[in-house]
Amino acid sequence: MTSTDTERPEIVATKRWIELAVIGLNLCPFAKAVFSKNQIRYVVSAATTPEAVADELHRELEWLAEASAEAVDTTLLILPNAFADFLDFNDFIDVADGLVDELELDGILQVASFHPKFQFAGTDADDISNYTNRAPYPTLHLLREDSVERAVAAFPDEMEIAERNIETLEKLGHDGWAALKVDAPAD
Repeated sequence: MTSTDTERPEIVATKRWIELAVIGLNLCPFAKAVFSKNQIRYVVSAATTPEAVADELHRELEWLAEASAEAVDTTLLILPNAFADFLDFNDFIDVADGLVDELELDGILQVASFHPKFQFAGTDADDISNYTNRAPYPTLHLLREDSVERAVAAFPDEMEIAERNIETLEKLGHDGWAALKVDAPAD
């Protein structure tokens, strides 16, 4: 069971995170356009197991592949009931990439990942650089390859973005991040 009801607290929290952190801190210079044009599809999954998430991801990949890019450019599959453990979520990304290949959508769609406890390899859990990929809920971001290519053409140095993001977060610090109030609301 999925929901696209924009009043759901998971969607409200995710939109707040995009607006205040992703766009507000300019963590992704490409997000503002699709956000302001309402071209993001927000889907809240009720799935609790990796198998159920895989089924929903399968449906969403097919849905996005068939949808008009002008109407929906990208999808956020929000997983509030699955993958509380980041390492389990990180392992699932191989499954997600496998689904893209299985559906013959390689070169058409790709999947990026965000998690409330995201941790880059070689960093401490509380390292502020990890917050570049921290979202209120485990989230699979389905992207159109064409959109990614256009964005990269407009801003070709991806490493510069990553470096700038780390600098931004180091200046902001943990207190500044907490002040944004973009974590998942307490139950």
